[in-house]
Amino acid sequence: MNWRFIEVICFLFIWDHITVQSSRQDPLATEQHVTKQYDWLISDRGPFHHSRSYLSFVERFRQGFTTRYKIYEEALTMYLAKNKLDRKLANATQNVEALHQLASSYFIDRDGTMRKLHEIQISTNAIKVTETRTGPLGCSSYDNLDSVSSILLQSPESKLHLQLQVIFPEYLQEKFVQSALSYIMCNGEGEYVCHNNQCICQCAEEYPQCNCPITDIQIMENTLLGMYESWAASYKDFESSEFKSFLKRLPSTHFLPISSVHLLWGSDWDLQARYRLLQSSLEVQRLKIQRTARKLFSLSIRCHHNPNHQMPRESVMQWLNRVQSFLYCNENGFWGTFLESQRTCVCHTGVTLCQRPIPCVIGGNNSCAMCSLANISQCGSCNKGYKLYRGRCEPQNVDSERSEQFISFETDLDFQDLELKYLLQKMDSRLYIHTTFISNEIRLETFFDPRWRKRMSLTLKSNKNRMDYLHMIIGLSMKICQMRNSSIDPMFFVYVNPFSGSHSEGWSMPFGEHGYPRWEKVRLQNSQCFNWTLVLGNRWKTFFETVHIYLRSRAKVPTGLRNDTGQGPVDLADPNKRQIYIKISDIQVFGYSLRFNADLLRSAVQQVNQSYTQGTQFYSSSSVMLLLLDIRDRINRLAPPSAPGKPQLDLFSCMLKHRLKLNNSEMIRVNHALDMYSTEILKQSDHLTAKLC
Repeated sequence: MNWRFIEVICFLFIWDHITVQSSRQDPLATEQHVTKQYDWLISDRGPFHHSRSYLSFVERFRQGFTTRYKIYEEALTMYLAKNKLDRKLANATQNVEALHQLASSYFIDRDGTMRKLHEIQISTNAIKVTETRTGPLGCSSYDNLDSVSSILLQSPESKLHLQLQVIFPEYLQEKFVQSALSYIMCNGEGEYVCHNNQCICQCAEEYPQCNCPITDIQIMENTLLGMYESWAASYKDFESSEFKSFLKRLPSTHFLPISSVHLLWGSDWDLQARYRLLQSSLEVQRLKIQRTARKLFSLSIRCHHNPNHQMPRESVMQWLNRVQSFLYCNENGFWGTFLESQRTCVCHTGVTLCQRPIPCVIGGNNSCAMCSLANISQCGSCNKGYKLYRGRCEPQNVDSERSEQFISFETDLDFQDLELKYLLQKMDSRLYIHTTFISNEIRLETFFDPRWRKRMSLTLKSNKNRMDYLHMIIGLSMKICQMRNSSIDPMFFVYVNPFSGSHSEGWSMPFGEHGYPRWEKVRLQNSQCFNWTLVLGNRWKTFFETVHIYLRSRAKVPTGLRNDTGQGPVDLADPNKRQIYIKISDIQVFGYSLRFNADLLRSAVQQVNQSYTQGTQFYSSSSVMLLLLDIRDRINRLAPPSAPGKPQLDLFSCMLKHRLKLNNSEMIRVNHALDMYSTEILKQSDHLTAKLC
């Protein structure tokens, strides 16, 4: 309907300090003064001539009492639909003009005007009339109106007709209007100014937030909080009903990747019907939150602080991730979030007590057919063409006993973790590996100043002395003695070279990261010495040729000693310096050695390299390719942990370079041939590795 809006605001009395006092003038003169100057105000035809407040005012005015008036406003609003006017009139414009004149007579004859307007409304249904007033006038006696509401005018778009300024001198009229607008629009807390078609309140110093509707903002923020709670309640209602039933119907005998969960999610019709109801409900709530947030931001445009609210979103992916978290990160009464890329849980309590055993992966391109009943994280049976070996599936053509002819991965010292930890605590001699201690900065059994970086190395020199062995490190131990009342707290950085090479071809032990162990410190009885032990165990054991140890300290050094160089002989007689000295009495690497047939392995590698160079079918000798793939996989499986999203280190290439003496081009050809055979012939996914050597 095309409405036209007509608003007439005729009277706004702002009477802040109108004072009439008794005087010695002639009563007749006073009476005459009142009737002439204030005739427009107290006329019998005025809008207040039936009001008790007006009659009381006139009575007190004529008796000489002091009077203070309030703010009064009276407005008539009429909505007009031209298409519904009387079509019999010759000119529709004349009809509209007649309504204009009738509305203009409202303040002259209010009752008669409203009666006529009401009759037109009933007969034509072409107009809608609303009367609005503030002040002492009541609203209950005007039953013939469509609606009567009391408001306080505060909108900058409203047109104000101030009539009281006509009784002031000209030099006060502008200031009066300015003060009246500031009082009405700014609630007396600032000055109402207009500039470039924008009117705002210029706040006083004691009211810096006069332009900020704090009460309205708080109401809207509370409304938003209630909407967020309603959103969360909808989530909980969905979780407690069909979602829990869906979790119970999921298979628990193998690992469910996000793709499998999505497939099961879409094929469950009961769940989908309930989820569509949730989506429609959340969409209605989202639109309400969006509208309320927009109103909140528009109200806060002139406030000193900006609201901070984030629109909630609904997506299927978050429910799929929640399914995995419920399945694998819900243990011992703790909760967590599952990360599929790392196959680990991030527990909300900060401790890893929420993670359940992660089942093995079956189906697809995976070789495993069923997880083990005894240990669900390991494979129990394999698909055709694979055989089970230590909880994992290997290609059936791979002969593990033949791999042992090249590298003896299986030894008598391959203990279980509990046995291994017990032997390390007892310093069992069977786990000793005799290494050479090298350092230009530290001597064993000698006190030294650890405030500057100290370097020491433990090396085997297998390329010269023990060429028929590869070596595994499963632990490291140091005996460190301190002076009494020492404030030294040593800190170690350990780098490992797996198969010799330069320092840049080593990797750093990530203590405490990605599940990697930390140093354990035990004080020896009746001494100032401590045993520092690092237990890697079967999980983190790895190849090593040289171990580089860098020692630093977190000592609280006295001010007088900060300029010392830390070099040269120590002065044990000085008590201030003596307390910062330490000595290393013993350092020992624990592990074992694997027999290594370098000549036999070199011949197999050269066979692959030669066929690749000649351009023949590099997989013609499939037994050799399978053999080298098995050896490469078992060597790289002993690489250190990598950061999330990063590939593991390539130890196999380091072995080719330093133990078989292959150059870079030969290493690249061998690895490329193995990768091609794995992806094209065996149809296995290619596992990326990071270059170390």
